Amino acid sequence: MSNSLSHWVNLLRWPVRLLVKSKLVPRDPCAELGIDPHKPVVYILKTESVTDLIALERIAKKLGLPNPNTPISIGDKELPRYFSVHGRMPFVGKSAPQDEKSIAGFSELVHLLRDEKQHDIQLVPVALFWGRKPGKEDSSVKAAVLEDDQASWLRKFMMVLFLGRDNFVRFSQPISMTQMLDGRSSDERIAHKLSRLARFHFYRLAQTMLGPKLVYRNSLDKRIIKSPALGPVIEEYGAQKKLTTEQVHDEVSKMVDEIAANYSERVLRIGDRVLSWLWNKLYKGVNIANAERVRQLSQDGEEIIYVPCHRSHMDYLLLSYVIYRQGMAPPHIAAGINLSFWPAGPIFRRGGAFFMRRTFKGNKLYAAVFREYLHQLFNNGYSVKYFTEGGRSRTGRLLNPKTGMVAMTVQGLLRGLDRPITMVPVYLGYDHVMEVSTYHGELKGKSKEKESMGQVFKTLRKLKNFGRAYVNFGEPISLNKHLDETVPDWRESINPIELQKPSWLTPTVNDIANKVMTNINNCAAVTSITLTALAVLGVERRAIAKNNLIAQLDLYLNLLRKVPYTQGITVPNESGAELLEQAIELDKFTVTNDELGDVISLTTSGAVTMTYYRNNILHLFALPSLIAASFVYKNMTTKQDVSELVSGLYPLIKNELFLGFELEQLIQYID
Repeated sequence: MSNSLSHWVNLLRWPVRLLVKSKLVPRDPCAELGIDPHKPVVYILKTESVTDLIALERIAKKLGLPNPNTPISIGDKELPRYFSVHGRMPFVGKSAPQDEKSIAGFSELVHLLRDEKQHDIQLVPVALFWGRKPGKEDSSVKAAVLEDDQASWLRKFMMVLFLGRDNFVRFSQPISMTQMLDGRSSDERIAHKLSRLARFHFYRLAQTMLGPKLVYRNSLDKRIIKSPALGPVIEEYGAQKKLTTEQVHDEVSKMVDEIAANYSERVLRIGDRVLSWLWNKLYKGVNIANAERVRQLSQDGEEIIYVPCHRSHMDYLLLSYVIYRQGMAPPHIAAGINLSFWPAGPIFRRGGAFFMRRTFKGNKLYAAVFREYLHQLFNNGYSVKYFTEGGRSRTGRLLNPKTGMVAMTVQGLLRGLDRPITMVPVYLGYDHVMEVSTYHGELKGKSKEKESMGQVFKTLRKLKNFGRAYVNFGEPISLNKHLDETVPDWRESINPIELQKPSWLTPTVNDIANKVMTNINNCAAVTSITLTALAVLGVERRAIAKNNLIAQLDLYLNLLRKVPYTQGITVPNESGAELLEQAIELDKFTVTNDELGDVISLTTSGAVTMTYYRNNILHLFALPSLIAASFVYKNMTTKQDVSELVSGLYPLIKNELFLGFELEQLIQYID
């Protein structure tokens, strides 16, 4: 570090510490990315910035990583512990090109490592983002102040002042210098490669964190109205209704107003703070699994479609919050028009929600406008989230998928979309679902209560600690690869103007939708509530001695750990006794004491409630239960007999429970 830069670091360290509150992505970089604190580390930064270095210094100290402002010793020489792709902006004028400087630094590092035979150094790319504003397609004064990648000292001061509480520090997987030096490339060539990879990596990170630039609503209206795919529908609608082209355009604009999101980064920043408070109020924490695979997809330039299960209205908020906190651009969310009531509707729109009617039947123009809006989202690179179940599950089991949105997604590919589309199934789970009591009423025939502010206030009055929430990202489904495997000639159906409905579309869409549901079940979260509900509901009179219940829970845990349903499910690390204590704390079970000890039981109404939570993981125990039943009721003693029985019955329950085993996998699981 130069003397002048060191001077500024020392001068600004305390002001920056007061103004800046950094958020880590991922939450535990060392564990999730494989960064070893005991090995030498050299940081790669996008920009040489005093405030970035101070923010990174604080984070590195918390993680037990070396201070970026201290040099690293290699042999008898000291080098800076960081390299930056872009230079530091001076007080006046523009920064000097940094390529030559960074390449020279990389080259010197590589040369010293070869001479000293000290290859075991980790190059760790770190990107710092001040706010998450993607910007708009047109420039503005505000954008010039807060959105410039290489901000001047004045702009950086404004960013720290106004966005210091929204500083995100994004770590990436370390690059092993051992691997870089194993080849036969020259030192200079390796240095050029490192510099090139770093520039491209930071570009991809920005796309992942911020998302594409936003389109102004007026521009969006014009694009949809002028779309060649919509032109014939507009003409047909005008002829049927005897309307002029301008009148039809007005109707299209009204439909776009009804549908379209009005994304606001400011609302997201406020929402981040509000939701952080809300989750702390409602839950003890949010367990997240497999987020890194989604971050990688986003960095690879994939068009991501999040397809979660639907348990609660909380799903809309929870998943978007998790995606935002995991360092990815929040998706545009398909929501039912019933959620557009004031004042929630405008807030949801600014959070990325777009609204759809329950049915498109009888309104060809609306269907075409909605399809075109969805295509615009795909074409502009926005991630999208929709619920394939259509509505919330009232039973706790996955519902049969509604295929309309999946079909429109596949048809988006048939419009000639030049980016691969990947669907990411997501399992959402809760120790307590706030609507579960209303679900029981609806299942008994009670009319569904219309969403309103009254419902919101009723919910707010009931706020208390509801245990934990769970977000597990499942195995992604590449639509392009799926079509290549199942419909090799699908590209022959590509038509950017006319809506395509080839003969293979319906069966393929059904197959994809079922695969989505199966992959959601394949990444289920086992929890204290779901496991205890399974055990207590399985005994006579829904009552069991505490010691016996603990033994049963331990049996379930051992089964899931030793013979996991899939590698994607998450199983608690706690013992059966610890899980039972967690479940009892949530006040869902009755604990009584008699001469034999504590008895855990469920009331009649409690048993009805617990069936919802049991059903969340029922599919995980379907095959073990079937195998156990073959011994208990059929007196089978050979593996072949068991395999034949299970293989014969398996097709009957596979589709019902969205089980993921094919026949060969089933035999392996039984073995």
